[in-house]
Amino acid sequence: MDFFNIIDLKITDFIDIILVAILLYYVYKLVKGSVAINIFIGIVIVWGFWKLTALLGMDMISSLVGPFLEIGLIALVVVFQQEIRKFLLMIGSTNFANKRNFAKYFKFLRQENLSPSININAVLEASENMANTLTGALFVIEREHSLDFIKSSGDKMHIEITKPIIESIFYKNSPLHDGAVVIVNNYIVATRVILPVSNERSIPLHYGLRHRAAVGITEKTDALAIVVSEETGIISYIKNGLFVPFKDLKELSELLQEALL
Repeated sequence: MDFFNIIDLKITDFIDIILVAILLYYVYKLVKGSVAINIFIGIVIVWGFWKLTALLGMDMISSLVGPFLEIGLIALVVVFQQEIRKFLLMIGSTNFANKRNFAKYFKFLRQENLSPSININAVLEASENMANTLTGALFVIEREHSLDFIKSSGDKMHIEITKPIIESIFYKNSPLHDGAVVIVNNYIVATRVILPVSNERSIPLHYGLRHRAAVGITEKTDALAIVVSEETGIISYIKNGLFVPFKDLKELSELLQEALL
């Protein structure tokens, strides 16, 4: 008997498998690094257990787990509301005409020698200098989600990133220093940008509006944020609405490069 006749796979079956794999990949990417990842793994385990009991004909346990999952969908909407919002925003803001963005959706196929196009060293060296002089700064780095909806709140630019340019923008007497800078590829595309402020109560009170704005934009999109505190000179790295710890600027550089690939 022909092996392929036994399997009886059609082209639509392959498409179905690929679409499910892509969906699971994006769901995992959205919840990775957050508390929701544990919930996501738990749901996958329970679902797998339910399908296994149904396959083995264990009707009693299967009939108990099945309704639990169906009712749990309502609770999941509440638990994952932030992730669902980010997922819908990702779909709505996707620009498939952009070759670079399109390639990033398949970044798990990338070669090891690829490097991000952003001059990370210039950003971090400028941040270190501003930290030493207690000059506040806020950088928002675009990844896959388009940040067009916030760029319009500031002044549009198209300036290649260099350390002197960054320091001149955030110089205290500069008319451009207030607000955030948006970085796309290796260019500053907007300055004086107004960001949505997070209402998260777990943010320590000693953090100001810059940090709350950085948390807010990284909650709503997959952007990365770097904040230089005007009060303490501490540099903070924020991703997925969370403060990411690092030992020194070298480690921060590695974290940024990994996130931008």
